[in-house]
Amino acid sequence: MSAILRGSVADLQAALPEEGLFKGKSWRWSEQPLRLDAVDLKFLENLGKKISAFLRVSNRLYQSSTAGEAPAWVAEWLDQGKPEEVIRLGREEKMKSAIPRVLRPDLLRTEEGWALTEIDSVPGGVGLTAWMQENYAKLGHAILGGSQGLRDLAGKVLGESGEVVISTEAEDYLPEWRWLVGKARVKSAEGYRSGPGPIYRFFEMFDWMNLEALRSSWKFDQVMEAPPKAYLEEKLWWALFWMKPLEEWWKKELGEGYFRDLRALVPRAWPLRPVQLPPEGVLPELEIHRWEELENFSQRARDLVIKVSGFSPRAWGSRGVTVGSDQPKEKWVPALRQALGEWKTQPHLLQRFARLGTISHPSWNEQTGEAEEGKWRLRLCPYYLVTGDNVELKGALATLCPVDKKLVHGMEDAVLIPVSSETATGK
Repeated sequence: MSAILRGSVADLQAALPEEGLFKGKSWRWSEQPLRLDAVDLKFLENLGKKISAFLRVSNRLYQSSTAGEAPAWVAEWLDQGKPEEVIRLGREEKMKSAIPRVLRPDLLRTEEGWALTEIDSVPGGVGLTAWMQENYAKLGHAILGGSQGLRDLAGKVLGESGEVVISTEAEDYLPEWRWLVGKARVKSAEGYRSGPGPIYRFFEMFDWMNLEALRSSWKFDQVMEAPPKAYLEEKLWWALFWMKPLEEWWKKELGEGYFRDLRALVPRAWPLRPVQLPPEGVLPELEIHRWEELENFSQRARDLVIKVSGFSPRAWGSRGVTVGSDQPKEKWVPALRQALGEWKTQPHLLQRFARLGTISHPSWNEQTGEAEEGKWRLRLCPYYLVTGDNVELKGALATLCPVDKKLVHGMEDAVLIPVSSETATGK
């Protein structure tokens, strides 16, 4: 067994492109893709339509808010801290119904099941997952999305003349895109002037004001994936999804089934907005009258996460995340006060911390030259391609993190593997 594994891991490592797939990044290896239960594979197949529906409804809610047909505070909250040009861009009539075509939800395996923590519409890992699909398939594995799933996704989005435009902020992902579509089709966003072909926007909208050439050359009738709607990149949507005044809107627009399913997936969230409640008022489920009362919660009781909502370099890569149960009071209190103090310029949200479960999976030990079974935390990132009403699951990347890590994301001691299309039971 170990000899087979050694050869398979060596084949995978030898197949890495010379430039790598992530700039300056490495990960641990496993010869085995992740096998899920049949019910989990079915869940992934069905999730894409729900994610797409959530974004479409969110888009309509924002626009209804700006038109006076929904509470005005929805758009006001989502626009806080953004330049007027970025706000106007997101409201452009020619892009009214546009949503991102490439969607990647972040799913965590908890003690109770799956938790949906983010919907990334400018997701990293497309090239990496494509590379894994191809190379694990060469080892004889049946891979979710097939050996060409993510390559097909990129081809359909870019067409024959499209280009991937990457900002300096996101340059860690340059290698995977160059490997996937070729160096000639990957351009630096700084100094980029758009041509007639589609643009795949691989930068967050907080970078927009730094891209003078692109801002002056791009026209609204030119395809940009994802559409430049900064409000759709806000994590604050999770808090809005749980707001009682908006509950009937979500139920009506999503339908009772999708609303119920998504509520079961999304951890409870609140906007960290300074507010003076009447004497009889309490913040729902937290059972506190003032945010300041959170400062005195014990570390064990702080099963909560503070997150930067969006439109900031701190809003991606777990940079702007504070896990309450992982921080002493001396760090928790300043983080909470900072979040509340930044509401009008940089909104934050508070969210229940998802208690993570564990899974077993073998990983390759470089020191012993053997595969070792181990326990891991699991983050699962399925990739979907949206074409009109059709939503296709094109593949999925699994990140296995050590059990002592509270934030589950890519790191040197994590294992990165594709997901198998075969079930854990082989049936």
